Amino acid sequence: MVKIDKLLASCLSEIEKCDSLKKIESIKNVIFGKNGKITQVMDELRRLDKEGKRKLGAEINFVKDEITRHLDLKHSKLQSREINKRLESEFVDVSAPARPRSFGKIHPLTKVAEEIENILSYYGFVCADGPDLENEYYNFTALNMPDHHPARTMHDTFYINVPSGEKGRYLLRTHTSPIQIHSMLANTPPYRFFSIGRVYRSDSDATHTPMFTQVEGLVVEKNVGFAHLKWIITNFLKKFFAVKDLSIRLRPSFFPFTEPSAEVDLNYEIKNGEIVFGRGDKWLEICGGGVVHPNVLRHGNVNPDKYQGIAFGFGVERLTSLKYGVPDLRGYFESDERWRNAFGFHHVF
Repeated sequence: MVKIDKLLASCLSEIEKCDSLKKIESIKNVIFGKNGKITQVMDELRRLDKEGKRKLGAEINFVKDEITRHLDLKHSKLQSREINKRLESEFVDVSAPARPRSFGKIHPLTKVAEEIENILSYYGFVCADGPDLENEYYNFTALNMPDHHPARTMHDTFYINVPSGEKGRYLLRTHTSPIQIHSMLANTPPYRFFSIGRVYRSDSDATHTPMFTQVEGLVVEKNVGFAHLKWIITNFLKKFFAVKDLSIRLRPSFFPFTEPSAEVDLNYEIKNGEIVFGRGDKWLEICGGGVVHPNVLRHGNVNPDKYQGIAFGFGVERLTSLKYGVPDLRGYFESDERWRNAFGFHHVF
Protein backbone atom coordinates (compact mmCIF):
# COMPACT_ATOMS: atom_id res chain seq x y z
CA MET A 1 0.00 0.00 0.00
CA VAL A 2 1.32 3.42 -0.96
CA LYS A 3 2.07 5.49 2.15
CA ILE A 4 -0.12 8.54 2.17
CA ASP A 5 2.68 10.91 3.21
CA LYS A 6 4.88 9.71 0.35
CA LEU A 7 1.96 10.19 -2.04
CA LEU A 8 1.48 13.78 -0.83
CA ALA A 9 5.18 14.55 -1.16
CA SER A 10 5.28 13.07 -4.66
CA CYS A 11 2.26 15.06 -5.85
CA LEU A 12 3.49 18.33 -4.37
CA SER A 13 6.87 17.77 -6.02
CA GLU A 14 5.20 17.32 -9.43
CA ILE A 15 3.13 20.46 -8.92
CA GLU A 16 6.18 22.48 -7.91
CA LYS A 17 8.08 21.38 -11.06
CA CYS A 18 5.17 22.33 -13.34
CA ASP A 19 6.00 25.27 -15.62
CA SER A 20 2.85 25.76 -17.74
CA LEU A 21 -0.94 25.92 -17.38
CA LYS A 22 -1.25 23.02 -19.82
CA LYS A 23 0.89 20.81 -17.61
CA ILE A 24 -1.21 21.77 -14.58
CA GLU A 25 -4.28 20.23 -16.24
CA SER A 26 -2.27 17.11 -17.10
CA ILE A 27 -1.10 16.78 -13.48
CA LYS A 28 -4.69 17.13 -12.22
CA ASN A 29 -5.70 14.16 -14.40
CA VAL A 30 -2.74 12.11 -13.17
CA ILE A 31 -3.70 12.78 -9.55
CA PHE A 32 -7.52 12.95 -9.57
CA GLY A 33 -8.41 11.21 -12.85
CA LYS A 34 -10.21 7.92 -13.31
CA ASN A 35 -6.99 5.95 -12.81
CA GLY A 36 -5.21 8.68 -10.84
CA LYS A 37 -3.08 8.31 -7.76
CA ILE A 38 -5.82 9.41 -5.36
CA THR A 39 -8.36 7.08 -6.98
CA GLN A 40 -5.98 4.13 -6.57
CA VAL A 41 -5.50 4.89 -2.89
CA MET A 42 -9.27 5.24 -2.37
CA ASP A 43 -9.75 1.76 -3.87
CA GLU A 44 -7.81 0.37 -0.91
CA LEU A 45 -10.58 1.50 1.46
CA ARG A 46 -12.67 -1.48 0.43
CA ARG A 47 -10.16 -3.91 1.94
CA LEU A 48 -10.00 -2.23 5.36
CA ASP A 49 -12.08 -2.65 8.48
CA LYS A 50 -14.22 0.17 9.89
CA GLU A 51 -11.43 1.73 11.95
CA GLY A 52 -8.96 1.44 9.08
CA LYS A 53 -11.41 3.10 6.70
CA ARG A 54 -11.96 5.96 9.15
CA LYS A 55 -8.25 6.56 9.59
CA LEU A 56 -7.26 6.25 5.92
CA GLY A 57 -10.30 8.26 4.81
CA ALA A 58 -9.31 11.18 7.02
CA GLU A 59 -5.75 11.05 5.68
CA ILE A 60 -6.97 10.95 2.08
CA ASN A 61 -9.21 13.98 2.64
CA PHE A 62 -6.29 15.92 4.12
CA VAL A 63 -4.07 15.00 1.16
CA LYS A 64 -6.77 15.98 -1.36
CA ASP A 65 -7.24 19.38 0.31
CA GLU A 66 -3.49 20.03 0.37
CA ILE A 67 -3.03 19.01 -3.26
CA THR A 68 -6.00 21.14 -4.36
CA ARG A 69 -4.64 24.15 -2.46
CA HIS A 70 -1.21 23.81 -4.07
CA LEU A 71 -2.77 23.31 -7.51
CA ASP A 72 -4.78 26.52 -7.12
CA LEU A 73 -1.73 28.45 -5.95
CA LYS A 74 0.42 27.13 -8.79
CA HIS A 75 -2.33 27.85 -11.33
CA SER A 76 -2.61 31.46 -10.12
CA LYS A 77 1.16 31.90 -10.17
CA LEU A 78 1.54 30.54 -13.71
CA GLN A 79 -1.43 32.55 -14.94
CA SER A 80 0.08 35.76 -13.53
CA ARG A 81 3.43 34.93 -15.13
CA GLU A 82 1.82 34.46 -18.55
CA ILE A 83 -0.08 37.73 -18.24
CA ASN A 84 3.12 39.57 -17.28
CA LYS A 85 4.96 38.05 -20.25
CA ARG A 86 2.21 39.21 -22.56
CA LEU A 87 2.25 42.71 -21.10
CA GLU A 88 6.03 42.91 -21.55
CA SER A 89 5.82 41.82 -25.17
CA GLU A 90 3.02 44.19 -26.17
CA PHE A 91 3.87 47.77 -27.03
CA VAL A 92 1.38 50.57 -26.52
CA ASP A 93 1.98 53.90 -28.24
CA VAL A 94 0.59 56.37 -25.68
CA SER A 95 0.95 59.21 -28.20
CA ALA A 96 -1.48 57.58 -30.66
CA PRO A 97 -4.97 59.10 -31.02
CA ALA A 98 -7.54 57.72 -28.59
CA ARG A 99 -10.06 55.21 -29.84
CA PRO A 100 -13.71 56.31 -30.06
CA ARG A 101 -15.59 55.61 -26.87
CA SER A 102 -17.65 52.42 -26.96
CA PHE A 103 -21.40 52.80 -26.58
CA GLY A 104 -23.41 50.82 -24.08
CA LYS A 105 -22.44 48.57 -21.20
CA ILE A 106 -22.15 44.88 -20.55
CA HIS A 107 -25.35 43.48 -19.05
CA PRO A 108 -24.89 42.05 -15.53
CA LEU A 109 -26.30 38.66 -16.62
CA THR A 110 -23.74 38.47 -19.43
CA LYS A 111 -20.89 39.19 -17.03
CA VAL A 112 -22.09 36.64 -14.47
CA ALA A 113 -22.66 33.99 -17.14
CA GLU A 114 -19.02 34.41 -18.20
CA GLU A 115 -17.88 34.16 -14.57
CA ILE A 116 -19.88 30.95 -14.08
CA GLU A 117 -18.55 29.44 -17.31
CA ASN A 118 -14.96 30.17 -16.29
CA ILE A 119 -15.40 28.56 -12.86
CA LEU A 120 -17.17 25.40 -14.05
CA SER A 121 -14.75 24.98 -16.96
CA TYR A 122 -11.91 25.06 -14.44
CA TYR A 123 -13.48 22.04 -12.74
CA GLY A 124 -13.73 20.08 -16.00
CA PHE A 125 -17.31 20.88 -17.04
CA VAL A 126 -18.16 21.26 -20.74
CA CYS A 127 -20.87 23.68 -21.86
CA ALA A 128 -23.98 22.09 -23.41
CA ASP A 129 -26.98 23.77 -25.03
CA GLY A 130 -30.52 22.88 -26.04
CA PRO A 131 -33.71 24.38 -27.53
CA ASP A 132 -35.97 26.82 -25.70
CA LEU A 133 -38.97 25.15 -27.36
CA GLU A 134 -39.36 21.67 -25.87
CA ASN A 135 -41.95 18.91 -25.65
CA GLU A 136 -43.50 17.22 -22.63
CA TYR A 137 -41.26 14.17 -22.87
CA TYR A 138 -37.92 15.97 -22.49
CA ASN A 139 -39.25 18.67 -20.15
CA PHE A 140 -41.23 16.40 -17.80
CA THR A 141 -41.45 12.66 -18.53
CA ALA A 142 -37.74 11.96 -19.05
CA LEU A 143 -37.06 13.87 -15.82
CA ASN A 144 -39.27 11.53 -13.79
CA MET A 145 -42.24 13.91 -13.50
CA PRO A 146 -45.54 11.98 -13.52
CA ASP A 147 -48.56 13.05 -15.56
CA HIS A 148 -50.24 14.53 -12.47
CA HIS A 149 -47.26 16.69 -11.46
CA PRO A 150 -48.41 20.29 -10.77
CA ALA A 151 -45.64 21.77 -12.95
CA ARG A 152 -47.48 20.40 -16.01
CA THR A 153 -50.56 22.53 -15.39
CA MET A 154 -51.50 25.47 -17.60
CA HIS A 155 -51.09 28.07 -14.83
CA ASP A 156 -47.41 27.13 -14.38
CA THR A 157 -46.29 26.35 -17.93
CA PHE A 158 -46.44 28.22 -21.26
CA TYR A 159 -47.83 25.69 -23.73
CA ILE A 160 -47.67 26.41 -27.47
CA ASN A 161 -50.99 26.33 -29.31
CA VAL A 162 -49.93 23.88 -32.04
CA PRO A 163 -50.79 20.20 -32.59
CA SER A 164 -48.97 17.81 -30.23
CA GLY A 165 -46.09 15.72 -31.53
CA GLU A 166 -45.11 12.11 -30.85
CA LYS A 167 -43.56 13.15 -27.54
CA GLY A 168 -46.46 15.26 -26.29
CA ARG A 169 -47.43 18.93 -26.32
CA TYR A 170 -44.94 21.67 -27.17
CA LEU A 171 -43.98 24.23 -24.56
CA LEU A 172 -41.39 26.79 -23.52
CA ARG A 173 -38.99 24.86 -21.29
CA THR A 174 -39.60 25.41 -17.58
CA HIS A 175 -36.00 24.57 -16.62
CA THR A 176 -32.71 23.78 -18.35
CA SER A 177 -32.82 20.16 -17.16
CA PRO A 178 -33.99 18.85 -20.59
CA ILE A 179 -30.49 19.72 -21.81
CA GLN A 180 -29.21 17.02 -19.46
CA ILE A 181 -31.29 14.39 -21.25
CA HIS A 182 -30.18 15.58 -24.69
CA SER A 183 -26.54 15.59 -23.56
CA MET A 184 -26.71 12.11 -22.04
CA LEU A 185 -28.29 10.68 -25.17
CA ALA A 186 -25.61 12.26 -27.38
CA ASN A 187 -22.60 11.14 -25.32
CA THR A 188 -21.10 8.14 -23.54
CA PRO A 189 -20.23 8.48 -19.83
CA PRO A 190 -18.24 9.51 -17.91
CA TYR A 191 -18.86 13.22 -18.51
CA ARG A 192 -19.45 16.60 -16.88
CA PHE A 193 -21.81 19.10 -18.48
CA PHE A 194 -23.18 22.47 -17.53
CA SER A 195 -25.77 24.64 -19.27
CA ILE A 196 -26.81 28.28 -18.98
CA GLY A 197 -30.07 29.30 -20.60
CA ARG A 198 -33.42 31.05 -20.45
CA VAL A 199 -36.39 29.27 -18.89
CA TYR A 200 -40.06 30.27 -18.73
CA ARG A 201 -42.71 30.04 -16.02
CA SER A 202 -46.01 31.84 -15.51
CA ASP A 203 -44.99 33.99 -12.55
CA SER A 204 -44.15 37.69 -12.09
CA ASP A 205 -43.29 39.84 -9.06
CA ALA A 206 -40.23 41.50 -7.47
CA THR A 207 -38.54 38.12 -6.96
CA HIS A 208 -39.99 36.17 -9.90
CA THR A 209 -40.16 36.84 -13.64
CA PRO A 210 -41.91 34.89 -16.43
CA MET A 211 -38.50 34.49 -18.10
CA PHE A 212 -35.30 33.98 -16.15
CA THR A 213 -31.94 32.25 -16.47
CA GLN A 214 -30.72 28.99 -14.95
CA VAL A 215 -27.36 27.28 -14.76
CA GLU A 216 -27.27 23.54 -14.17
CA GLY A 217 -24.42 21.10 -13.75
CA LEU A 218 -24.43 17.34 -14.36
CA VAL A 219 -21.76 14.78 -13.51
CA VAL A 220 -22.12 11.12 -14.51
CA GLU A 221 -19.29 8.84 -13.43
CA LYS A 222 -18.81 5.43 -11.80
CA ASN A 223 -17.96 6.65 -8.32
CA VAL A 224 -19.70 9.94 -7.64
CA GLY A 225 -22.07 10.85 -4.84
CA PHE A 226 -23.37 13.42 -2.40
CA ALA A 227 -19.93 14.24 -0.97
CA HIS A 228 -18.73 15.22 -4.46
CA LEU A 229 -21.85 17.38 -4.92
CA LYS A 230 -21.15 19.23 -1.68
CA TRP A 231 -17.50 19.76 -2.65
CA ILE A 232 -18.38 21.16 -6.09
CA ILE A 233 -21.05 23.54 -4.78
CA THR A 234 -18.82 24.75 -1.91
CA ASN A 235 -15.84 25.47 -4.15
CA PHE A 236 -18.01 27.06 -6.83
CA LEU A 237 -19.45 29.49 -4.28
CA LYS A 238 -15.99 30.28 -2.87
CA LYS A 239 -14.73 31.27 -6.30
CA PHE A 240 -17.90 33.07 -7.37
CA PHE A 241 -18.18 35.23 -4.26
CA ALA A 242 -14.36 35.48 -3.89
CA VAL A 243 -14.24 34.26 -0.30
CA LYS A 244 -11.63 31.87 1.07
CA ASP A 245 -13.92 30.19 3.57
CA LEU A 246 -17.66 29.69 3.86
CA SER A 247 -20.18 27.22 5.20
CA ILE A 248 -23.08 25.59 3.42
CA ARG A 249 -26.03 23.79 4.94
CA LEU A 250 -27.85 20.95 3.18
CA ARG A 251 -31.57 20.61 3.90
CA PRO A 252 -33.49 17.52 2.75
CA SER A 253 -35.85 18.37 -0.10
CA PHE A 254 -37.67 16.72 -2.97
CA PHE A 255 -37.06 17.00 -6.71
CA PRO A 256 -38.49 14.36 -9.05
CA PHE A 257 -35.22 14.07 -10.98
CA THR A 258 -32.88 13.53 -7.98
CA GLU A 259 -32.98 11.17 -5.00
CA PRO A 260 -31.80 12.02 -2.41
CA SER A 261 -32.28 15.76 -2.94
CA ALA A 262 -31.26 18.82 -0.96
CA GLU A 263 -31.61 22.57 -0.91
CA VAL A 264 -28.37 24.39 -0.14
CA ASP A 265 -28.04 27.36 2.22
CA LEU A 266 -25.05 29.70 2.42
CA ASN A 267 -23.99 31.43 5.65
CA TYR A 268 -23.80 35.22 5.82
CA GLU A 269 -23.99 38.28 8.03
CA ILE A 270 -25.06 41.90 7.52
CA LYS A 271 -22.24 44.38 8.07
CA ASN A 272 -22.65 48.14 7.54
CA GLY A 273 -25.85 47.48 5.64
CA GLU A 274 -24.22 45.02 3.22
CA ILE A 275 -24.41 41.25 3.01
CA VAL A 276 -21.12 39.43 3.68
CA PHE A 277 -20.91 35.77 2.70
CA GLY A 278 -18.80 33.22 4.54
CA ARG A 279 -19.27 34.93 7.90
CA GLY A 280 -22.01 34.93 10.52
CA ASP A 281 -24.71 32.48 11.55
CA LYS A 282 -27.51 33.56 9.21
CA TRP A 283 -28.48 31.32 6.29
CA LEU A 284 -29.70 32.07 2.78
CA GLU A 285 -31.00 29.54 0.26
CA ILE A 286 -28.69 29.55 -2.75
CA CYS A 287 -29.37 26.46 -4.91
CA GLY A 288 -30.64 22.90 -5.09
CA GLY A 289 -29.18 19.57 -6.11
CA GLY A 290 -28.96 15.87 -5.48
CA VAL A 291 -28.09 12.44 -6.78
CA VAL A 292 -29.61 11.84 -10.23
CA HIS A 293 -32.63 9.52 -10.05
CA PRO A 294 -32.05 6.12 -11.74
CA ASN A 295 -35.11 6.69 -13.95
CA VAL A 296 -33.53 9.87 -15.34
CA LEU A 297 -30.30 8.00 -16.08
CA ARG A 298 -32.28 5.32 -17.93
CA HIS A 299 -34.04 7.97 -20.03
CA GLY A 300 -30.56 9.29 -20.87
CA ASN A 301 -29.49 5.80 -22.00
CA VAL A 302 -27.20 5.39 -18.96
CA ASN A 303 -27.08 2.16 -16.94
CA PRO A 304 -27.77 3.15 -13.28
CA ASP A 305 -26.18 -0.11 -12.08
CA LYS A 306 -22.88 0.99 -13.61
CA TYR A 307 -22.91 4.79 -13.31
CA GLN A 308 -24.15 7.35 -10.81
CA GLY A 309 -24.91 11.01 -11.36
CA ILE A 310 -25.08 14.26 -9.40
CA ALA A 311 -26.80 17.46 -10.52
CA PHE A 312 -27.18 20.99 -9.20
CA GLY A 313 -28.87 24.19 -10.33
CA PHE A 314 -28.63 27.94 -9.61
CA GLY A 315 -30.73 30.92 -10.63
CA VAL A 316 -28.38 33.26 -12.50
CA GLU A 317 -30.40 36.38 -11.67
CA ARG A 318 -30.33 35.43 -8.00
CA LEU A 319 -26.55 34.94 -8.04
CA THR A 320 -26.14 38.27 -9.86
CA SER A 321 -28.36 40.14 -7.41
CA LEU A 322 -26.57 38.72 -4.39
CA LYS A 323 -23.10 39.51 -5.74
CA TYR A 324 -23.76 42.94 -7.28
CA GLY A 325 -26.69 44.23 -5.21
CA VAL A 326 -29.48 44.34 -7.80
CA PRO A 327 -32.72 44.75 -5.79
CA ASP A 328 -35.46 43.78 -8.27
CA LEU A 329 -35.33 40.93 -10.80
CA ARG A 330 -37.71 42.67 -13.22
CA GLY A 331 -35.07 45.27 -14.10
CA TYR A 332 -32.98 42.64 -15.87
CA PHE A 333 -35.50 42.47 -18.72
CA GLU A 334 -37.03 45.97 -18.97
CA SER A 335 -34.39 47.57 -21.26
CA ASP A 336 -34.22 50.70 -19.14
CA GLU A 337 -31.09 52.73 -19.95
CA ARG A 338 -31.06 54.21 -16.44
CA TRP A 339 -31.00 50.69 -14.98
CA ARG A 340 -28.16 49.62 -17.28
CA ASN A 341 -26.16 52.73 -16.37
CA ALA A 342 -26.63 51.91 -12.67
CA PHE A 343 -25.86 48.18 -12.80
CA GLY A 344 -24.06 47.61 -16.13
CA PHE A 345 -20.33 47.00 -16.52
CA HIS A 346 -17.88 48.87 -18.70
CA HIS A 347 -16.19 46.83 -21.45
CA VAL A 348 -12.85 46.83 -19.66
CA PHE A 349 -14.23 44.66 -16.87
